[in-house]
Amino acid sequence: MDSKKYIYWKDDNMWVGYLLKYPDYWTEGETMAELKENLKDIFMEVTSANIPNVRKIGELEIA
Repeated sequence: MDSKKYIYWKDDNMWVGYLLKYPDYWTEGETMAELKENLKDIFMEVTSANIPNVRKIGELEIA
């Protein structure tokens, strides 16, 4: 099973979050379970190549 890190917080009555690797694509859910399902949907969309110009976070090793 593959896992992805995500950032999340509670804003009023909604859980809000985004995938760490794709910070431009936020989603929300009334429950944590709904937020996680929405994050999975976003992951599938941004990795399917159907969305142009998806910005990602990379890591550069220096020295």
